[in-house]
Amino acid sequence: MAWPVALSGVTETVVTTLGPNDRWNAAALGVFAGDPVTARTWGNTRTRRNFHRRGEGFVQFVDDPVTFTDAALSIHEVDEPVLESASAWVRVAVSPIDSGSEDGTEWETWTLEPVETAVVAERVPTIDRGFSAVVEATVAASRLGVEGYDDAHLRDRLEYCASVVERAGGPRERTALERVREHAEW
Repeated sequence: MAWPVALSGVTETVVTTLGPNDRWNAAALGVFAGDPVTARTWGNTRTRRNFHRRGEGFVQFVDDPVTFTDAALSIHEVDEPVLESASAWVRVAVSPIDSGSEDGTEWETWTLEPVETAVVAERVPTIDRGFSAVVEATVAASRLGVEGYDDAHLRDRLEYCASVVERAGGPRERTALERVREHAEW
């Protein structure tokens, strides 16, 4: 089974995993291209626990900045495994292959083996600097208060991302940036 998109570097996705409450937890997940394709979970997250519990998840390729922000910075649960905003998805079997600790945070690396895939929507891609700034803002916001990171530097980075969204983003990017502010108390 092949991935429905070409992967390179680290592709930002949203993964849904089934929790013990029978709801699907949506979270951001960086997918590393390679053979095999891998991902890393940081901390004792719902995604990590659900990967151990179920051994699978649904990796989704989304281009909606609000969907991505909510998944990256909040506890976002849904009733179905595939999100409405997914352009393509892959049900993956996951296996842990490595673990460790960095700056006091435990991490675990997983292989992601495609089991089932679907392309839901084909679009002509556009490049929006505002969306990229939202993704970078979620990374900075997720590291606020984490040992090993400088909060002042992260807040400067967040302000820069906000200025890019203001200049180059559309309405969804502006809404997503407001969600970053809400979720991160920034």
